[in-house]
Amino acid sequence: MAIGSGSDRLMSDINVTPFVDVMLVLLIIFMVTAPMMVQGVDVALPEVSAKPMVTEKENITVTIDRESNVYINDFQVRMDFLRDKLEKILQGQTDREVFFRADKDVSYGMVVSVMAEIKAAGVEKLGMVTDPFDEQATDQKSGKKG
Repeated sequence: MAIGSGSDRLMSDINVTPFVDVMLVLLIIFMVTAPMMVQGVDVALPEVSAKPMVTEKENITVTIDRESNVYINDFQVRMDFLRDKLEKILQGQTDREVFFRADKDVSYGMVVSVMAEIKAAGVEKLGMVTDPFDEQATDQKSGKKG
């Protein structure tokens, strides 16, 4: 036997075909799953020139004041009883609609927590109550003359 004969030598070339195949499969998997991983909330933004809603019946209004106290209409409710109270009030009603008001200085987390409790109580329609935009007051604050 000769040392260095062509039949006993090891092949030193790297076969990249399996590597490329695996990479293409992973690329396709990531391309398909990436759009599904995007999380977000669909929001329909209000129109600029919104007119006030006219209602004929007495609606339930949940309010959060500046000190983060929660009220159903004019009665103060502890946060941990909000869902139970709303469920009892809405029992037997076909139109499960609630209006929600919050002071502008209340934290976002508090507002979201109250909204979650309202929805958990079985409310189908949740309306946000705001003050109408006063263009003249904004111009006076900024020093503009109209």
